[in-house]
Amino acid sequence: MRKRASGILLHITSLPSPFEIGDFGPGAYRFIDFLAESKQSFWQVLPFSPTDLLFGNSPYSSFSLFAGNPLFISPSILVKEGLLLEKDVASLLPFPKEKCNYPLAFSYKRRLLNEAWENFKRKKQAKDEFGKFCQKNASWLDDFSLFIALKSYFNKASWNKWPSEFRDREPCALNFLKNKLDQDIQREKFFQFLFFKQWFSLKKYCSLKRIRIIGDLPIYPTCDSVDVWANPEIFKLDKEKRPVFVAGVPPDYFSNTGQLWGNPVYKWDVLKEQKYRWWINRIRHSLCLFDIVRIDHFRGFVSFWEVPAGEKTAMAGRWIEVPAEDFFKTISKEFPHLPFIAEDLGFITPDVEYIMQKFNIPGMKILLFAFGEDTARHPYAPHNYVRNCVVYTGTHDTNTARGWFEEEASSEEKERLFHYIGREISPGEVSKEFIRLAMMSVADLSILPMQDVLGLGSKARMNTPSTSKGNWEWRLSLEQMKDEVSFHLRGLTRIYGRCLK
Repeated sequence: MRKRASGILLHITSLPSPFEIGDFGPGAYRFIDFLAESKQSFWQVLPFSPTDLLFGNSPYSSFSLFAGNPLFISPSILVKEGLLLEKDVASLLPFPKEKCNYPLAFSYKRRLLNEAWENFKRKKQAKDEFGKFCQKNASWLDDFSLFIALKSYFNKASWNKWPSEFRDREPCALNFLKNKLDQDIQREKFFQFLFFKQWFSLKKYCSLKRIRIIGDLPIYPTCDSVDVWANPEIFKLDKEKRPVFVAGVPPDYFSNTGQLWGNPVYKWDVLKEQKYRWWINRIRHSLCLFDIVRIDHFRGFVSFWEVPAGEKTAMAGRWIEVPAEDFFKTISKEFPHLPFIAEDLGFITPDVEYIMQKFNIPGMKILLFAFGEDTARHPYAPHNYVRNCVVYTGTHDTNTARGWFEEEASSEEKERLFHYIGREISPGEVSKEFIRLAMMSVADLSILPMQDVLGLGSKARMNTPSTSKGNWEWRLSLEQMKDEVSFHLRGLTRIYGRCLK
């Protein structure tokens, strides 16, 4: 992070794969080769947590902040390991490649994983490895696997609607169902075993190619999650374990009424009393998965917007202060170099800037936002950057560069862009010019969404905040990783001094 470098943002779901959704299989290894060929040093991904159709397949809404998404498990690798047969994975192929079909992916992958579990039980191989994995990860895995088994047992009801003895985690009740649901619990542990085994093999390949991984740390868990069920004392809940206040942000660039996320908010006084043990465990777990972590909604670690539960919009909320300096001092003792990137988008106050500067945490600069009314002084305009920052052409929450130009940019914004780069450009040239601005900037790190590398329009957008349909679906194909794309990107990386290899 202290040397000039660049990388690409692409989530696992977007990777090439014949199984309806991206996974840790051959397509992932091909993408890493593409990164290496293009002289990129970083690969940024979104959260790895399990997704659900109920939550709109968002990686930021999950039943667990620690568990991995079983959809990322590669059936191709399971065939190589003898846990599946070729005929098992061929029965529903070929799938469409352009977008993720989550309902089909859930049902198909679940069937394959159940078959792998049955085959695993009949084999002697890897039993010791599985046992060691369960023992090493017991601090979160035991609760997670039990939680998933109980959700199925109680017909997918939210945990705070379970019978009170299970909602409140009474030991006798839990032990009774632990025995009854033992096979379901072990199966969920097995799925996590496969996930982490495949991911760490892929991460090792990244290391061999000298590519580091930037992960994503969502600030809040979903209310209906094992994280809240197992740790109710650190959240603002009522006697029935329902949120008293929920998270969000006030009106901003993305929404005139703010964003109402609905997650329960923390009791930071309790977290402080516990010396932030829960957060330390989360960060340690993330840094096992990734080399660097982007902290989502960083300003929520300084002050957060809480809205009374039941409100229809986020407008009726208020800011609540967090013991930020004490928190980051404590965290820095555990993780001395603080390998973080702060998601500091939106309205950032001096107290947030103070924490970032004091602990030397780089923030984000988004080129799509740079051409507003006062480009000369805009913090996202390249001439105003400092070295210790990360520049993005756009993020998973914005349109693509071309999509922005074609559908969102005003005529005034286009004129400012033309003046900034010194010429008028066509929609097909916008992505290349944005990439050039990012690469040539003083920012230590430049991250490019793969959609912008390919010059794609709004149909390739990953997510539109405050909407629940059509998100997290875009996929990369093997054919799009062309030699000329790699050649062009490699040339820019070299000429602007971002080639670490």
